[in-house]
Amino acid sequence: MFMTTPVALTIAGSDSSGGAGIQADLKSFAALGVYGASAITALTAQNTTGVSGIHAVPPEFLAAQIDAVFSDLAVGAVKIGMVAQLASIEVIASALRRWSPKHVVLDPVMVATSGDRLLAADAIEGLRSKLIPLATVITPNLPEAAALLNEPVAASEAAIESQGKKLLTLGCPAVLIKGGHGQGSESVDYLIRAGGTLALPAPRVATDNTHGTGCSLSSAIAAELAKGADLETAVRNAKAFISAAIADADRFSVGHGHGPIHHFHRFY
Repeated sequence: MFMTTPVALTIAGSDSSGGAGIQADLKSFAALGVYGASAITALTAQNTTGVSGIHAVPPEFLAAQIDAVFSDLAVGAVKIGMVAQLASIEVIASALRRWSPKHVVLDPVMVATSGDRLLAADAIEGLRSKLIPLATVITPNLPEAAALLNEPVAASEAAIESQGKKLLTLGCPAVLIKGGHGQGSESVDYLIRAGGTLALPAPRVATDNTHGTGCSLSSAIAAELAKGADLETAVRNAKAFISAAIADADRFSVGHGHGPIHHFHRFY
């Protein structure tokens, strides 16, 4: 008798340095016991110090990748990261409607850890109107939440909760606003749903090795959902995984900028 293998699909950009994007997503899936498939939206030339080039994958070929995966693999959850351009957003939204995956985790990636912009300005409205309504949960950081709403970055718990509730009106049932860009001894993420807000604190780790943190958290949530966890459990488990990966990040010495987190801290 064969056990069903949990499968997650990441739709995102490739990071040539291996710390973020598709590479981080596949590492997170593997570390959490989930088989990972991928559909690449864009190639980036980047390292730990910055992004030097972006080459968008033609929309029709992006669609072909997604359809190839869904037509053969039993995808339990989808993670969406860097979408790069409006045409890619339209293709992804069409594919999600075509295949109707049970869970969609949308990480509205706009800017890399290095500060480089990863999303064309005209694509932000497409993100709001076409992808967010199809998501199970969206996972913006504080600047991304503010950008989606054309508001200043929230500086208090009340402001964060207010922005989360406004994001819910875009059509998704849950928003996880990440507190990594905040201040203080704790990094607090807020899971905001119609029924209320759940604060999820973790000790803030003093490290420069944070490359790919957001990608890895959203893909860890997708991995947990693919394994059958409910959303709150998936978020809690994913946050514990990422917190440990950040805490052990300095065991790596990779690159000269924002180094990667340690996805496989449980193993070596």
